[in-house]
Amino acid sequence: MATKRAAKKASAKKSPARKTAAKKNAAKKSSARKYSPSASKNVETEMKEMKQGKLKSGRSGKKVTNPKQAIAIGLSKARKEGKKVPAKKS
Repeated sequence: MATKRAAKKASAKKSPARKTAAKKNAAKKSSARKYSPSASKNVETEMKEMKQGKLKSGRSGKKVTNPKQAIAIGLSKARKEGKKVPAKKS
């Protein structure tokens, strides 16, 4: 039993080092901007419209009250204008 515990502790000590190396690599990859500054301005204007109660959604024309929906609308408009925005998750 003591050997199993020692083996678990030894394997547990090795794994955090791997995680930190993976985090460093991920940080290097994400150094480039994902969203252009003008795309963030689109999102900002949509959020302001939502807070004022002027933002309406697609075909139905219902008033948007969810901040996440306002962000999605802003990013969608930025994509249509050709600004630097990652593709939608599908």
